[in-house]
Amino acid sequence: MKKTIILLLFICGFYFVISDVLAKNIEIPEEAIRIRVVPNSNSEFDQEIKGKVRDKLETSMYNLLKNTKNSDDARKKIEDNLENIKAGVGDVLEREKYEKNYEVNFGLNYFPEKEYKGVKYEEGYYESLLVTLGEGKGDNWWGVLFPPLCLIEAEESTDVEYKSLVKELIDKYL
Repeated sequence: MKKTIILLLFICGFYFVISDVLAKNIEIPEEAIRIRVVPNSNSEFDQEIKGKVRDKLETSMYNLLKNTKNSDDARKKIEDNLENIKAGVGDVLEREKYEKNYEVNFGLNYFPEKEYKGVKYEEGYYESLLVTLGEGKGDNWWGVLFPPLCLIEAEESTDVEYKSLVKELIDKYL
């Protein structure tokens, strides 16, 4: 009987600790470097192009930053490779016969408020790589480049698996 009561108390205590963790927002670190792709519009074609640009950037940025140890190194690698990043986006758009203009900017860029699976991400200006396609009026995609909260496990494989640390934490505790 005593063991049962102790076990129940332990389970209740564990439940309250986990509930408290879930009640708090999972925060993106202050030194994080984000990435955002904003399509021309919400048309099926523009959203498809956004997805292809996103896929290219996730792969190329993973390869660029996979051995990076801190945000200063990540920042330097991005700045030193900005022309290559722009060229990679341009290659995707040319291959897809996308004739609208595009911009690639690295610096402080605006991110709207977003809620994902009950976690609220505040709007604001964040250090980020921003790709704007055409007029940039469509629903965007964003992730975190460093630390790598948007991970790809695809070094030499053609099978790409996308993961999100935030999603994994939420799924683990919900």
